[in-house]
Amino acid sequence: MDPMNPPLDPAVAARLKRNPDGLVPAIAQQYDTGEVLMLGWMDDEALRRTLTTGRCTYWSRSRQEYWVKGDTSGHVQHVKAVALDCDGDTLLVKVDQTGAACHTGDRTCFDADPLPLG
Repeated sequence: MDPMNPPLDPAVAARLKRNPDGLVPAIAQQYDTGEVLMLGWMDDEALRRTLTTGRCTYWSRSRQEYWVKGDTSGHVQHVKAVALDCDGDTLLVKVDQTGAACHTGDRTCFDADPLPLG
């Protein structure tokens, strides 16, 4: 164990219900407006980094590596709060988003494709 980077708090880790890949969905929400920005995936290490650095760290399922939101785009997510849902299978990360949250350049990942109702 690296003393500079201790593992995720065991009490928190014990509450997580991970998918078969060891991941938990993490919903990013703008802290002051409630706007839902995006959904990413975290494992224990990504969550530990998010909690300790104040920057959202996700696990990229396509690239199979960690990525810190904004490191390449400049569209940073500064963490304001993190909560685990009642079932322990979803994280809500309240952030202050700089710029677009979506890789397409949209403010959120849900702006471009609203589905018709009725």
